[in-house]
Amino acid sequence: MPTEIERKFLVEGEAWRAGAKGERYCQGYLSRGDGYAVADRTVRVRVAGMRAFLTIKGASHGIARLEYEYEIPMADAEEMLSQLCDRPLIDKIRYKIPYQDLLWEVDEFLGENQGLIMAEVELETTDQVVALPDWVGAEVSGDRRYFNAYLVDHPYSHWGDPPCPP
Repeated sequence: MPTEIERKFLVEGEAWRAGAKGERYCQGYLSRGDGYAVADRTVRVRVAGMRAFLTIKGASHGIARLEYEYEIPMADAEEMLSQLCDRPLIDKIRYKIPYQDLLWEVDEFLGENQGLIMAEVELETTDQVVALPDWVGAEVSGDRRYFNAYLVDHPYSHWGDPPCPP
């Protein structure tokens, strides 16, 4: 059974940019929770560079959840993003940064979520010890406000007026 085990953190400063090369990601949701509750499942379409994927994720249990991902034809992904996905789409640049035997992914959000920069790291086990790079800030793994599916209805640029519920 494919399980995603992932921790998320806010990013502090600019040191992470040294040597980082990014790739543009555009993703949209075909199915997700109501924006406040943690969804039992999400179905996402993503274009990452020149490849496209359909991803189904189960409900989160701590930092783990079921995840199934399938490569799909680019034309299908573009049509689903254009015709079927909730708005706004999630637009970001993803940087992959190796650090102490793990691959960190830093997402710099664009569009309505501009200003938000998060780092995530996928793990083998839920109790795996992780050395944190200096540029990693507060952990937000359990805070639904930082789930991409939540950012569709509650873009980061709107968080100051009025504040989002915790």
